Amino acid sequence: MAPSYFRSGGRPRSHAMLLAMLLVCTLALATMLAYVAHDAARSHRATAERALHDYAAVAAWELVAGVNDRLQSTLGAALAPTTRVRATTPYELLPAPSALATTADNVLRCASPAADSSRFYFRIDFRDGSLATFGAQPTPAVRQWLVDTIASHGRGTYQPDWSYAILLGAPGSATAGAIAYAVKYAEHRAPIAAYGFRTCADVIDAATFRDVLAHRALIPAAVSSGAANDSIVAIAVRDASGRPVFQSGGVQASPYSAEARLDQAGSLIVRATIRPRAVELLALGALPESRVPILVGLLTLTAAMVVITIMQLRREHELSRLRSDFISSVSHELRTPLSQILLFAETLNLGRVRTEEERHSATDVIVQEGRRLMHLVENILHFSRAERQMTRLGPEPLDLNQAVQTIIDDWLPLATAADAQVRTQFGPDVHAVADPSALRQMVLNLLDNAVKYGPPSQTITIGTCMTGDRARLWVDDQGEGIPARERERVWSSFYRLDRHANSSVAGSGIGLFVVRELARLHGGDAWVEDAPGGGARIMLEIPGAARASGFTDEHPSATSVAVAEKTLESGV
Repeated sequence: MAPSYFRSGGRPRSHAMLLAMLLVCTLALATMLAYVAHDAARSHRATAERALHDYAAVAAWELVAGVNDRLQSTLGAALAPTTRVRATTPYELLPAPSALATTADNVLRCASPAADSSRFYFRIDFRDGSLATFGAQPTPAVRQWLVDTIASHGRGTYQPDWSYAILLGAPGSATAGAIAYAVKYAEHRAPIAAYGFRTCADVIDAATFRDVLAHRALIPAAVSSGAANDSIVAIAVRDASGRPVFQSGGVQASPYSAEARLDQAGSLIVRATIRPRAVELLALGALPESRVPILVGLLTLTAAMVVITIMQLRREHELSRLRSDFISSVSHELRTPLSQILLFAETLNLGRVRTEEERHSATDVIVQEGRRLMHLVENILHFSRAERQMTRLGPEPLDLNQAVQTIIDDWLPLATAADAQVRTQFGPDVHAVADPSALRQMVLNLLDNAVKYGPPSQTITIGTCMTGDRARLWVDDQGEGIPARERERVWSSFYRLDRHANSSVAGSGIGLFVVRELARLHGGDAWVEDAPGGGARIMLEIPGAARASGFTDEHPSATSVAVAEKTLESGV
């Protein structure tokens, strides 16, 4: 057998490999693009989230700055006359605390006059630790707390650029108090004294923060498009102990928040949270959702398409190889009978026969090989029509036993050449609806298959029977049989068993394919079983027919099965 074109590593195989490599490269490129897209989306989301956190931090800082500005304009201005001018010498005489009674008299007053009755003004001289007061007289405990706390806070926490500070939690009355003060510095920023007064702890109340929210933009207008603060950000203020001081309405959970501390005003903690409904406005569009599921789905689809394409290429390559083998096998099968026909035709033409018997033998060989060629050509035509779905049948009722016997009689000369015997097992009264030409092709293919793959001098059995309203026909050989795992694959076009693929047995690989296609076009089917005596049984089933008036009882189908089971010796 000539080597197949694709098996020799020709250009089509190279083209297929190149296409497969391009598909793999396409998959790699798609993977890289998907990764870049995912990374870009992740980066975009991370940038947007950072921006939202920054906006929350800006809002908290702006609120702190607003409160500081408000207190600076009132409290800072009231304390300034006693603290603004720096002492020229550390030993300079200090003003009395009564000076504050004029400048800070109306600053940070308690809401209740009764609570405001414990208000007093003080001066603490850091140089000698002395305390001077004006107004209500603080208790010794309050005086000691005042000296210790202000001295520590004024020297450690208070900054030279501050104009005031408020300490919450001052003792000395039924209600919690607050101390508002400022530090006076000498040259070189040396703290020498603190001036201040006692007031109520609630002087920095919700109204203070609400007023700032109403009059100060916490988010730049270019970003917020002029939207109200409360629609964009939620504010919560608490003191150092965690006690709520202020909270804007409808605070919602959100991951975008930040905190700032009012160090000058009692170390209050301000928390600003971006409202969920404002995320799209501040992020200039909705935050990009994760594209991982979509990207994974697209990559999976791309990979599946690449795999399917590669499998299709492999299938096309295999079909091309099988077609190449088919052409080689058909060429071989055509050449053998043609050689015989040409040989005996030339013998007759040149008058080399000596007797009439030799002439008759030569013509028999020519007729036999011609029938063999005709059978092969009919097989190829049926295969071509089946692939293009152009097969047209003309089924008609017929006596299946009589039709099969006629086919056997015409085929016996080919069995003679293979030294095969044929035995029939016709059931009684077997009638079918079939196209005579198609039936002939199916039976000849089954007989030809049995001769090719059976041993020399074997007995081939062909039988018929009725099963309900179906007519069955089978052909048994005495060969090695067909393994169960390959009984379905043998019906595929161009397929041959592994043990026969490289053997000297000629075959095109389309005989059984044509049998099943024609059987199914009749509304029947074909399958493989084990023959009772070993070997393979090919079973064919087609629609049965009720006995018609045109049938006679002269055929062995009407006789007993024992009579029908006769042996036709090859050549008889």
